[in-house]
Formats: sequence, structure tokens, C-alpha cells
Amino acid sequence: MTKESHKKSRASAGRKKRPADAPQQGEFVFGRHAVAEALDARRGNKLFIQEDARGTKIEALKAAAVSAAVPVQWVPKNKLDLLSDGQVHQGVVLGVTPYEYYDLDGLLDKVLSAKQAPFLLILDSLEDPHNFGSILRTADATGVDGIIIPKHRAVGITSVVSKTSTGAVEHVPVARVTNLARAIQKLKSEQFWVYGTDMSGTDYRQWQVDGPIALIIGNEGKGMSKLLKQEADEMLTIPITGHVQSLNAGVAAGLLMYEVYRKRHPI
Repeated sequence: MTKESHKKSRASAGRKKRPADAPQQGEFVFGRHAVAEALDARRGNKLFIQEDARGTKIEALKAAAVSAAVPVQWVPKNKLDLLSDGQVHQGVVLGVTPYEYYDLDGLLDKVLSAKQAPFLLILDSLEDPHNFGSILRTADATGVDGIIIPKHRAVGITSVVSKTSTGAVEHVPVARVTNLARAIQKLKSEQFWVYGTDMSGTDYRQWQVDGPIALIIGNEGKGMSKLLKQEADEMLTIPITGHVQSLNAGVAAGLLMYEVYRKRHPI
């Protein structure tokens, strides 16, 4: 079946769909950058500002809220501490509508209609919200077209993820799927070449990044699952000469994302 016929078969699929069991953890976003991006994305429903906060950035957020018809309330710091669960909020917390995940068909419709050679990330049961937020931030910086995560036993879009991503979560589409192995098979049917990451494999500096590609980043402790290794077309490795034989998931993902950017945007 051709790619064109696949696109036609997906024509009736919705572009975005939030699963019924989507977590409600993202009902608050905090931090000035994350709040600004959420307001711009029209996800805000109430802005809480620390009562003694002042400055041009606070005024800009207040103006953005007024422009978006979002109520503003000045509250004491302990109220913001409570809403942000003790995280660093920089004097602002925004109540938001729950994040709307793409389904896989919707994400593919989006990326294949926009580019001939899209680049997707697949996060294999990532658990640390700071890692996820960092990956989202780098993904936005390097032009990654979308991220696929599992629905269960993995971190989703939470307030900490939004804060760590400095608002990039509003710009990089994220799809949640029930089964990553089946999602990879679907990508292969759409002519994606799927790469995994492991201690042994092709040196990432020899990575051929032409055409539609997807990169799997493994769990922080366990790495990639055995099943996904079997589904990958090729494994990549990052050479390490020191005593510690692994890199943080966010750091490894960042190196690999910038390698794709470097090769696709030569000086």
C-alpha cells in the first residue's frame, strides 16, 4: 500500500484526541516561561500571581491573561506554594485545561502532511518528569516533529514537565499509545526507519538521517525494552571513554537530536 493510500485511510481520523483516562496532573502550570506559553496556546483558565510580585514580566503575563479573557487573582506566596506542590513557581501559577494528547493517526497526519522527512522521538517508559521536560525543550530547539509515549508506566505531561520544558510542551505534539511495539510497526508501514539506542550498535556519528526517521530513547535505568530492540531497524551507540558507561536519558537524547539537526542543516 502506498503512503498516499495510507493518508487517505486516515482522513477520517481526528487530529487530536485525549484519552478518557488522561491524568489531571497538568491542571496547573507554573514558572514564567511555561505560563506565558500556556496562555498563548489558550489553555489557561485562571492566573494566580504572587501579591508582592512586580516587574515587566509580571505585567506582560497579566496583560496576556487579560487579552485571553483569563481571570487574574493576586494571592500570597503560600497559596502558590500549595498550587505548585512546593516547586519553584517564580511567583505565577496558571490553572489550565488538561493537556490534549494526539493519537498516533493524528500525529502521523500532522507530520507527514508537513514534511517529507519527519523526525519523531519514541520514549520507552521514561519515568523522570525532569528528563521528559528537558527532552521536550531540546526537541523544540532542534525541530523534532513529535514525540510518542506509552499510556501506562511512564511519565505524562505534568506541571513539572511543563515547567522543565519552559513551555516547549505547547509546541511539540505528543501522542500517547497503548502499545509502543504496535506503534513502531505502524511507523514502519509509513516508511519510517526506526533507530534504537544501546551500548553496542552503529556509532551515532555515522547515522544516516535521510527520510522519515524515529528514534527510541530507553528508560533511565533499564534502557530499551527487549521487545522494542527487536522492532528497531538499527541500533545506535554514543561512544564513551570514561568509567561511567551510560549517559542520562535527557543528555543522550539531546546529543542525538542535535546530530540529526547538524546533518540536516549543514553550515
